[in-house]
Amino acid sequence: MVFSIIGAVVDIVTTVMTTIGLPGLLALMVLSMVGVTPIPCEVILPFAGFLVADGTFSFGWALTAAMAGTMIGAYVAYGVGLWWRDRVTGIGIGRLRLEPRYLESMDRYFARRGEVTVALFRLLPVIRTYISYPAGTARMEPVRFGVYTLVGAIPYTVALIYAGMLLRSNWVVLSSYFQLLDLPLIVLVLAFVVYLVLLTVGVLQPGWPPRRGRPANPTPPSGGAPPVAPPSFP
Repeated sequence: MVFSIIGAVVDIVTTVMTTIGLPGLLALMVLSMVGVTPIPCEVILPFAGFLVADGTFSFGWALTAAMAGTMIGAYVAYGVGLWWRDRVTGIGIGRLRLEPRYLESMDRYFARRGEVTVALFRLLPVIRTYISYPAGTARMEPVRFGVYTLVGAIPYTVALIYAGMLLRSNWVVLSSYFQLLDLPLIVLVLAFVVYLVLLTVGVLQPGWPPRRGRPANPTPPSGGAPPVAPPSFP
């Protein structure tokens, strides 16, 4: 039997939700939105939809539990970003560290486009989880953060639950193919690790898209005047 990373996640999700019920759905969504465990809502919500189609959950209660978990997890991540704002400055390895100028840029960005960024990121698979951290770090107004999280999260949540309802009995067949997603997942993780290493050694600068890092001690342009030595005093 071949071990599957995604398959193991699916087993955890199905076990928790069939054993605990709606509180299990809420708890899984909290963990998903905090982003510290590899349990994406793209697995949780379709299975919740399968249980709705099976008659185990009602659609209304499943949506309520999923959105409650989404909001709780989003505010937990927001709070972590806010609390760590002044604690992470200067922490890092090599050139991979958060400098005050990055925080200032983040503040300006969220002041101009924070609402639309939060709403749009809630519609994007996987990365929808992590927008809460910079939103908290940039001190986005918490009520507006919650409103735009709802704006983006509700249609995405409804769509995934409804997709699970359409799957119905095909869920078991579909879950057997999840191991095919292991390779893209491993490639993505390795690419992220390589990106962090290149940031650490200074080959790349922080930010997106990736840019070449600046040399620590830039040399003067060729043809320029030689540096003037400081005067010496007896």
